[in-house]
Amino acid sequence: MERYCTLDRLPPGMSARVIGIETDGDMRRRFMDMGLIRGTAVECVGRSPGGDPSAYLIRGAVIAIRSEDTKSIQVTAETGGE
Repeated sequence: MERYCTLDRLPPGMSARVIGIETDGDMRRRFMDMGLIRGTAVECVGRSPGGDPSAYLIRGAVIAIRSEDTKSIQVTAETGGE
């Protein structure tokens, strides 16, 4: 996986940090309400059997988000030891 990508490309078991959200309006507000802001740690904990939605550990809560929505969240992969 490249160092920078969108959240939908984060494989299960990997962690990343949010670096930006490329959407506005209601969806941006929903992400912010979930705690998805710049610097937030996110871990992909699994995908549904059909591949969508995926479950993410965000600030201690596991939240399922559709791939269509996670394509607007820019992340950077966490490296070992963080």
